[in-house]
Amino acid sequence: MPAHPSPLPSVLLAGCGQMGGAMLEGWLAHGLKPSVVLDRHSRTVPAPHTVVSTLDEIPAPFQPDVIVLAVKPQKADPVLDTLAVLYPQATLLSVMAGRTVESLTRRYTQANPKANPVLIRAMPNTPCAIGAGMSGLYAPPQATDTQKAHCAALLAAVGETVWVEREELIDSVTAISGSGPAYVFLLAELLEKAGVEQGLPAENARTLARKTLYGAGALLNQSPADAEELRRRVTSPGGTTAEALKVFMAPDAWPAIVPRAVAAAARRARELSS
Repeated sequence: MPAHPSPLPSVLLAGCGQMGGAMLEGWLAHGLKPSVVLDRHSRTVPAPHTVVSTLDEIPAPFQPDVIVLAVKPQKADPVLDTLAVLYPQATLLSVMAGRTVESLTRRYTQANPKANPVLIRAMPNTPCAIGAGMSGLYAPPQATDTQKAHCAALLAAVGETVWVEREELIDSVTAISGSGPAYVFLLAELLEKAGVEQGLPAENARTLARKTLYGAGALLNQSPADAEELRRRVTSPGGTTAEALKVFMAPDAWPAIVPRAVAAAARRARELSS
């Protein structure tokens, strides 16, 4: 894993569910300035960090470098209303699907007309929990280099990052890498079931499916060759792999289904912003 600046910027983490918790674990492992976690389940964090169950409990002197919005999009507005009063000049990093910079900024300034927040959007994914995340980020023109660096450092601490130049591309990031782990997990699930149907003991089928996907992913990540070339290297003409790929690559199979699935995810991300 690449080296990261230490300590990371101080954070107010608003929401500590699956994604928020995964990021928090990575930040704690890489060193984090004293931070506050808003978590209604009151998880424990090591000193000098603090957990609060409501925003009213945040220590008065605390001024975070970045507020990370990791609540559910449909539950964000009351949180934004309170944050706008507490931190009117905040840098906010939103990892919520759908909610646009414009909609979040509008809500913030409606709650506090004197507020002047800077919203940066990101879409991480659940492999952040093991430091293997993939996050896409978008920053509006008014974001400073320091603000972008703080947000990038937080996400680089839990995986890799890419910046996109247009906000609407975050929906594409969501459809590819944000939702992508579920596609891989589904493939593992189906391979495991197929192995059992072919007579393998369930435990063997599970190990074979999981480790095959793990090894193939690691090879793909480390190889300079592209995915198509790596696929060709496995596929001997007239062999077993070629026979399976005839099924996977039929016009009405993966070549049609995968783009449709990704488009459906991107479309839903856009719907969540409306």
